[in-house]
Amino acid sequence: MIVTRFAPSPNGSLHLGHAYSAIVAHDLARDAGGRILLRIEDIDGARSRPELADEFRRDLEWLGLEWEEVPAQSTRLASYEAAANRLLEMGMLYPCTCTRAEIDALEPRIGAQGVIYPGTCKGENFDPDRKAALRLDVDAVMAKVGQLSWQDALAGEQVADPREFGDVVLVRKDAPASYHLAATLDDAADGVTLVTRGQDLFAASHIHRLLQELLGLPVPRWHHHGLLLDEDGKKLAKRRGSPSLADRREAGEDGKALAESLRIGQMPCGITLPHYPHEGT
Repeated sequence: MIVTRFAPSPNGSLHLGHAYSAIVAHDLARDAGGRILLRIEDIDGARSRPELADEFRRDLEWLGLEWEEVPAQSTRLASYEAAANRLLEMGMLYPCTCTRAEIDALEPRIGAQGVIYPGTCKGENFDPDRKAALRLDVDAVMAKVGQLSWQDALAGEQVADPREFGDVVLVRKDAPASYHLAATLDDAADGVTLVTRGQDLFAASHIHRLLQELLGLPVPRWHHHGLLLDEDGKKLAKRRGSPSLADRREAGEDGKALAESLRIGQMPCGITLPHYPHEGT
């Protein structure tokens, strides 16, 4: 049975891009007689606003979606700490005190996903007086696990290759876990068999596959759907003020009609859903 999820972060209201992602996950589960889970990813420090979780539920109900809610990330901190300690004992993590400004000053290599950390702190003596993140030692991981693969529903089989990320942060200086660690652990704990999310997170699955192998977690399939873009060709984002679902709902718009339009590819004015190479033809 398919078990998939919609996992928003309460650091801003949902917009059409979130609606599209929720609808894709919902319909994949419904059409297969499976389950769609709602998981609130609320460990982003002061940016997390607890009151938005209720807004999200009203938005999803307005769209005509049904779901089962699982515990929010803020209830799972012990599992993140236990996993990080296990990876430390395995020698797969190292502390990093570098700030973003310090990394940028080193003129690091730029990959498809942005700045690739150059490994400055790897093997260095740790200064206990400085706040540190914990990074994954990708070279050590690859030497341990060898070649791994993962399956995407649209792109087919992928060889796990984390080089576009480098030594990613798994435990942040300002949060108990990064997205990579928390989402991987949560999907396993929730019994997710199909990870449904946008194309912008396609490359993250390479890292998540490594973590599954290291921690002995079940390996799901992935479904990376296309992203809704605005008139400037940029993905919809909270930080750019994309119109919220709550505003549309409160203005009296028909949420179920909007959901049906998104299903059949009839995008609101100024919004497009382009073809992505990973989606195949």
